[in-house]
Amino acid sequence: MNILPLAYLLSGGWLHIGPPYIYINIDPVLVHLGPLAVRWYGLMYVVGIMVGLWVIKGYTTRKGIDQDTVYRILWWCIAAGLIGGRLYFVVQQPHLVENYLMQPWRIIATWEGGMAFYGAIFLIIPTLFWRAKVERINPLVLIDAGVLFGAAGQIFGRIGNLINGDIIGFPSTLPWSTVYQNPNSWACLNPSTCNVPVQPAAGYELIINLFVLGIMLYLARRVRRPGILMLVYLFSYTISQFFIFFARQNDIVSFLGIDIGLKQAQWTSLVVFILLFPLTYWVMRTSRPVPDGEVAATYGIPQKPKPALEKKVITEELSEAPALVAEDAETTSVDTEIPTTESERAETGHEGEEVTTPLTTEQSDGSEVQSTPKGSGQKS
Repeated sequence: MNILPLAYLLSGGWLHIGPPYIYINIDPVLVHLGPLAVRWYGLMYVVGIMVGLWVIKGYTTRKGIDQDTVYRILWWCIAAGLIGGRLYFVVQQPHLVENYLMQPWRIIATWEGGMAFYGAIFLIIPTLFWRAKVERINPLVLIDAGVLFGAAGQIFGRIGNLINGDIIGFPSTLPWSTVYQNPNSWACLNPSTCNVPVQPAAGYELIINLFVLGIMLYLARRVRRPGILMLVYLFSYTISQFFIFFARQNDIVSFLGIDIGLKQAQWTSLVVFILLFPLTYWVMRTSRPVPDGEVAATYGIPQKPKPALEKKVITEELSEAPALVAEDAETTSVDTEIPTTESERAETGHEGEEVTTPLTTEQSDGSEVQSTPKGSGQKS
């Protein structure tokens, strides 16, 4: 196991702030466990998920989403985010055919770097719509919880980017410029960015993420219309990405034959920004504010009766059935009883009627013969 001691960090070996710049000398690999390398970036993913769950716990509880449902949906979203983020990164690569289509195993080689957060968004939102339908939850309430989770988790993702050195800005002489010194950092894979002060693009995104999360936490307790948090997050993310990429060292690409000096993420931001306007119109037209006393997660969503309640009702009905049958049988036997004495026939209105009682006599051979007393029978 190879890990830098804490004393080295405290002495300024990992991080040194000025003058004149911010110097980062952190190995992207936190620890080696045999052939396995535990990276800071992966650790930040785990921390981001845990913090995101903690942030949305109170929100989902207030909206009527239990924690079991949250965890069921979480695993689907993690899978969708990893798949979407990786695939969107792959399809943007200039050497897509020779590097990925001809070598498809490299598509899942996330350790080589490369995740596009827009791809995660594009796949997670449909996943949330699908799970909302399955769980019978208002999809906009669920997506609001999802973007709140994402805004909190992104903060730690940006910390991972700062350690990795995989989000590099242009060379700069600003006092907050970052200088990557560790030879294993992504910045030092390119000699032009190793030990060179550059714009801390990941730091800019980190600050914006903190600001956006603060706004969303404020709105989460005050806004009653589902979908507003989603719009706030998507607008803030697309706008911030568009402007931050002017400071990032990424390739300039054309879109539909148009070349105006924009990068891939900026083109994506423009398209998403335009699509957000009809989405905003749809949310404002279809999403109703949740009244006081109503459960936001299920407000306006038809619900199935709970199986446990149905079973209880059926059990109660079955338990009452034998008592009803016994009661009916007892009533019938009482109603059909025929009076036998003269006084009873007089009281019940059967006076004058004769009661035929069969008599049994024994023959000499031991057989029994039934006979009717004289005077009985029908009148001619």
